[in-house]
Amino acid sequence: MSTVATFIPSPSTGVWDIGPFPLRAYALGIIVGALLAIWIGEKRLQARGGRPGLVSDVALWAIPFGIVGARVYHVATDPELYFGQGRDAWRAFLIWEGGLGIWGAIAGGALGAWIAVRREDIRFSQLADALAPGLLVAQAVGRLGNWFNQELFGKPTTLPWGLEIDDLHRPVGYEAFATFHPTFLYELLWNLAAALVIVLIDRRHRLTGGRAFALYVMLYTAGRFWIEQLRIDTANHIGPFRLNVWTSIIVFLLALGYFVWSRRRDAARPERDAEDETAREVSEEDAS
Repeated sequence: MSTVATFIPSPSTGVWDIGPFPLRAYALGIIVGALLAIWIGEKRLQARGGRPGLVSDVALWAIPFGIVGARVYHVATDPELYFGQGRDAWRAFLIWEGGLGIWGAIAGGALGAWIAVRREDIRFSQLADALAPGLLVAQAVGRLGNWFNQELFGKPTTLPWGLEIDDLHRPVGYEAFATFHPTFLYELLWNLAAALVIVLIDRRHRLTGGRAFALYVMLYTAGRFWIEQLRIDTANHIGPFRLNVWTSIIVFLLALGYFVWSRRRDAARPERDAEDETAREVSEEDAS
């Protein structure tokens, strides 16, 4: 009599040797995610009047800046993993072993994109709005790397979709547990749903002026807020929350504030334009 597994198995390896070159699932997820983000961004930007190929050109700057920023953020917020007694500081450069901070990726990628569009006839906010849903898709695909690396999983669980973790990857104190919350899957599904929400709202209300990007930030941080609290990997805490939870709260509020401010600004713009037009007409009449 056969039995059906009531858990999600973890891959036995995250590296495949192709001749002398190792192909790492973590790196492959980042690459595939970036390609999808570029493709989605190209389609959306062209629909908004951007020139074909602009997103690909921007990606040449944004991707390396984003990777560097992501690694710098991770190392800066978890320095005890790389520095101090018994630690090897050179491991801070081994990004294929995992450890990229999304906030550093966004900041670094935004800086690279800003540098790339300075000479283009397009506003940075227009580019950001076009990229918003594609970034979520890229992050969703990238989370598969955590699955292959058996990292960043959540608390022990007996739910049917619990993630099986082998003995080598179980944290100290959790050796007796076999299945854990698959936080990589929770975030993957949340990001895909958030991308769909942005696309649907954008089609209905035409989000401009950076509001689509702000909505992306709000949706992502809302998901990260509760998913982060399920994780049991080592992290720095401030009071009752992990550092990334506090970061999610702060970034969410900043994005919400920008979204509201931008909406009010654009709502008032037609009135200002009408006032300016009236003033010009009065000036012309006085001159005649």
